Amino acid sequence: MTDAHTPKTLFWLGARDILPMLVGAAPFGIIFGALAATSGMSLWHGPLMSSIVFAGSSQFIAVGLVTGHASMVLIWLTTFIVNLRHGLYGATLLPHVSHLPLRWRLGLSAILTDEAFAVMVGHYRTHPDNPHSHWYFLGCSLAMYVNWQCCTLIGVLFGQAFPGLEHMGLDFAMAVTFISIVVPQLVTRPKLIAALISAVVAVATLGWPYKLGLMTAILAGVAAGMLLHKHKEAAK
Repeated sequence: MTDAHTPKTLFWLGARDILPMLVGAAPFGIIFGALAATSGMSLWHGPLMSSIVFAGSSQFIAVGLVTGHASMVLIWLTTFIVNLRHGLYGATLLPHVSHLPLRWRLGLSAILTDEAFAVMVGHYRTHPDNPHSHWYFLGCSLAMYVNWQCCTLIGVLFGQAFPGLEHMGLDFAMAVTFISIVVPQLVTRPKLIAALISAVVAVATLGWPYKLGLMTAILAGVAAGMLLHKHKEAAK
């Protein structure tokens, strides 16, 4: 085994390669912490949610629902639907991690994020047969986890010291991050059309409550992508 493929080296390579994503996620985590601190919840609820849930979109939605005094059942159901995309992530990565022990698969799935998924897809595309790639996976995912916890804590502290921080437009950085995640993946016609359909549906349903429009856009994009992929395979 060369030094470039040892578990330790792969771990730090993963942490290095996700650095651009950390920069994009940082304002998002700070804004979440600020929102959590000013939502009426206890100060420790925000950091606790980040450490256990570790899902930015779901956390933002949950805080909004808590502020609106929604029922716990509605909060659970909404965040569950938002996180359904992780099932697709898991199905995509499964062929590369199926050889790992259960403890590894459970641990990696717990800290899998959109950003880590994007980095891992690129890594597995160029290193499909590396048996130690899970250390790279751990490095990038753990780096994002630590980054998110630190940024949430900063947001909680700043939210108390500087009210209105969440209205400064810092969340634009997260939109740019997601664009950088999606665009490199649009390498086939089904993926491109699926993304366009999702975008159109998302804009058309923007006013729907509880982010239901977003969920509809996701389902429409996934359905379109699957149908086009099957049609492409059948035409071969």
